[in-house]
Amino acid sequence: MKAVLPLPGDYVYFKSQVPLHKISIGLKQWRYYDFGPKAVPPLICIPGIAGTADVYYKQIMALSMKGYRVISIDLPRVWNHLEWIHAFEKFLDSLNVHHVHIYGTSLGGFLAQIFAQHRPRRVKSLVLSNSFLETHKFAAAMPWAPVVNWAPSFMLKRYILTGIRDGPHEPFIADSVDFVVSQVETLSRDDLASRLLLNVNVASVGPISLPDSLITIMDTNDYCAVPQELKEQLNERYPGARKAVLKTGGDFPFLSRPDEVNLYLQLHLRRVGVEARPDLLQGIPRYDGGAGSSNSGGNSSGSQFDRSQRDPNGDRNGGGDMQDFGSESLDSDEPVPTSTMYDSLALCTVKFAIFEGLYAHLLLQNFCAAFCLYMVRSKAGLIA
Repeated sequence: MKAVLPLPGDYVYFKSQVPLHKISIGLKQWRYYDFGPKAVPPLICIPGIAGTADVYYKQIMALSMKGYRVISIDLPRVWNHLEWIHAFEKFLDSLNVHHVHIYGTSLGGFLAQIFAQHRPRRVKSLVLSNSFLETHKFAAAMPWAPVVNWAPSFMLKRYILTGIRDGPHEPFIADSVDFVVSQVETLSRDDLASRLLLNVNVASVGPISLPDSLITIMDTNDYCAVPQELKEQLNERYPGARKAVLKTGGDFPFLSRPDEVNLYLQLHLRRVGVEARPDLLQGIPRYDGGAGSSNSGGNSSGSQFDRSQRDPNGDRNGGGDMQDFGSESLDSDEPVPTSTMYDSLALCTVKFAIFEGLYAHLLLQNFCAAFCLYMVRSKAGLIA
């Protein structure tokens, strides 16, 4: 039986405050988060092969509190890169978004470049993290790609997870790996197959019209699943791009090093002319039902968001109030300190762990007692 890892406290709070939207566009299903002032040109986060829209929750929390709009998406089920271009364009049209800034990690960075190449008027800037220009190496490493559509789910998951470095990690990197693995477990067989095919269908990024000055390349210096050769190739393609280097962070620096990643994203957005609108966060009714704030370096002073940003369906997954990360208690108008929230969460986690341990200990004691009684009676000939 697989151990169920507890969800991070800030992620639990994020899920309680930020609605997950689900829409159908043609035959494509889209899951995404859209948070922050609608008047601001959005930063769209595109995950890698093992990611979902949820992996960028720390960026959504921190940047939206600064006055930026962040849209984080799940990759839809598309089976080639041309289909991706058409599907993503229709998605942007459905949101009435014409110009975007894209933050893509790994496969997400590759898809962002493909889209920028074929739809140059829509992409205003790129942030590429642990990404690449071509898929030839991945195709060569997966000779069974033609039968991906017939492979069982467990085999696809195992193949994806083997790309994540195993072994001892520093705590924050280990937590980021655990979180991403939990997200992979939520993906269906078709989702997994689609992502693998996008990663191994032989293709390369052609020339894009975006100036290098509007591109930031953000890489980690320790290790990641993308070969160093491909990362160097990306740097050579965009010699004038800004470089943002993280000393450590592994494959998922947006989770393991959120403070640094959020700072680099904020600097990039300022440099390319995206003006944050914290003024739109003022004077809007506060959410009265929860407490907590981002632990990723965002403003915890009680920023508010427009409650009018509600999904038309008004349901849990597709709607709900667009509320602030500035937290309030049910019985007071004073913000609850972030430290208090995390102390409470930690205390609850510890209490649950103690309860679990005591329960397991009692079960083991009862089992041992019953087994010993059985052996004694057996020796005495009381049991046939």
